[in-house]
Amino acid sequence: MKSDKYCKVAFETVKAMLAEEGRELKSGKRSHKGPLPPGYKPELDITKELNVEKVQHYQQLIGILRWVVELGRVDIAIEVAIMSQYQANPREGHLEALYLIFYFLSKNPLRRLLFDARVPACDEDAFQLDADWTEFYGDVEEEDPPDIPEPLGKPVHLNVFIDADHVGNVVTRRSHSGIFIFVNNTMIKMFSKKQNTVESSMYGSEMVTMRVARDFIVEMRIKLKMFGCPIAGPENVYCDDKGVVSNTSIPESMLSKKHNSINYHLIQEVVAAKIMRVAKENTQTNLSDALTKLLPYSRKQELMMDVLWGRSTSGESRDGEIEITGQGLLPNAILFYVSCFVSF
Repeated sequence: MKSDKYCKVAFETVKAMLAEEGRELKSGKRSHKGPLPPGYKPELDITKELNVEKVQHYQQLIGILRWVVELGRVDIAIEVAIMSQYQANPREGHLEALYLIFYFLSKNPLRRLLFDARVPACDEDAFQLDADWTEFYGDVEEEDPPDIPEPLGKPVHLNVFIDADHVGNVVTRRSHSGIFIFVNNTMIKMFSKKQNTVESSMYGSEMVTMRVARDFIVEMRIKLKMFGCPIAGPENVYCDDKGVVSNTSIPESMLSKKHNSINYHLIQEVVAAKIMRVAKENTQTNLSDALTKLLPYSRKQELMMDVLWGRSTSGESRDGEIEITGQGLLPNAILFYVSCFVSF
């Protein structure tokens, strides 16, 4: 699924808006390759507040960008998620930041969202395979909806990457959650959003993100089963916080933060029911890191190779686009479901 056509329409819309003000879409003093500078902190902006007309203009641009992300441009998801937080009272600097994102789209209109049915490699040794949860949660099992259709076809594998930028907002000290969910090698859901609570530790912010991922996994398994798609075992969840991995994989591990006990038991129960399992993922290879903070664009490209650029099996084509061959086909139900995968 390519992005150049709808990005071109978005760019032309913004260009027409600026023309009414006698302006052009320019890069300004641009020293970065990505949509926004890696160190940009919109919460520290002290420029003049926008008037009512400009506020509406700002909200319209956010709406356009949200649709761009929804239609596949997940490489600007964190930028749009961050700037969406200022729709109630945006400033001039925030508006100029949106123009930088549109300028980036005008120079990088072509990205491809990959549909790849190949089953990714999985290191079974990374998971706690011999854990016995019976003493803590009894013989808990996954509850299937009534009248579930008979599963047909090849089983699908779900892989989930989670991360949190602890106290990423230097004013409110709230963290930012990022989640990627893959069916086989195809990304079908993305989540990038500021957390509703202030967490005092990295452990707490990662646990909040894990709980959100847990809810998505339960929801997605029900939907896939109702579509008639067989699911191959528990879902693989990858997290780069060792404490969270231990507390959600080892039954005897102790919870050191009592205020996280609800998330703690919610996650452990679905692990006990063999709905999901958790493994440690190195921060350098955690794909969801691109959904939690503003990274140098080269770093973001490296992380999103499996989402927008892919691992080349037939070589790179023009414009830096990468062709993937021999993927096979995903079930039609999954291709239908992928049209509603973005959450802010």
